[in-house]
Amino acid sequence: MTGKAVRQGPLVTYVLIGVCCGVFLLGPASGFTSSYGAGTELLAAQTGYFERWGVVPGELWSGAADELPTPFTALFVHGNWLHLLGNMLFLHVFGAMAEERMGRTAFALFYLAAGALALLGYAVAHTHSAQTLVGASGAISGVLGAFLYLFPRARVTSLFPFLFFLPLRFPAWAVLLFWFVLQWLAARTAGDRPGVAYLAHVVGFTLGFLYAWVRYGRAAKVKGAAPSGDGLPRTPGGPPPTPDRSQP
Repeated sequence: MTGKAVRQGPLVTYVLIGVCCGVFLLGPASGFTSSYGAGTELLAAQTGYFERWGVVPGELWSGAADELPTPFTALFVHGNWLHLLGNMLFLHVFGAMAEERMGRTAFALFYLAAGALALLGYAVAHTHSAQTLVGASGAISGVLGAFLYLFPRARVTSLFPFLFFLPLRFPAWAVLLFWFVLQWLAARTAGDRPGVAYLAHVVGFTLGFLYAWVRYGRAAKVKGAAPSGDGLPRTPGGPPPTPDRSQP
């Protein structure tokens, strides 16, 4: 007796989005928790929170035991609403198809590994930096890189400001390569100044593409249906709420 295979939904993608949103809502950056106080007290709580759970390159290489998990914990911490919603939009649009192709367990491990390695790549390049890195952008950049290899002929709907925000559909390879070039150019001039950690995006995207290439080979490319998302090409995440941390 044979039956039709049941298509599994992108459970891991939804869980990751849920965890990131939950962590943000319970943290001091959301503004929903009164236990952190207000004004200067709230700002101090936010700074301490990001330094505790984010990656600080100068402290990471000090060998302190409490810094070792931060390349993973930082993936679930976001600096403000724009940072969170931008990242979750990208994860929702591109993560579902990547998870379906890789499988749930493989996708979860890939996401965590790509994100941690992207943050470590930035930390290696800026070993003495005191900037705090938080956000899922490095991991999501890895998903974008893998998506480019696995679904190069998919089409994505994008909104471009210089075209009066008209929704236009483009091949995924064109949009994602354009996005990657923007990150690479920005990383060359950004250094370790406060703001978006573009180098983590470049590292994550490159690792994601190489992983899909090595793991799946040429036969793995899928002519799948296109996801739809607005705002491409944009940097996952947004500008930092304060000038003392970077957001990958």
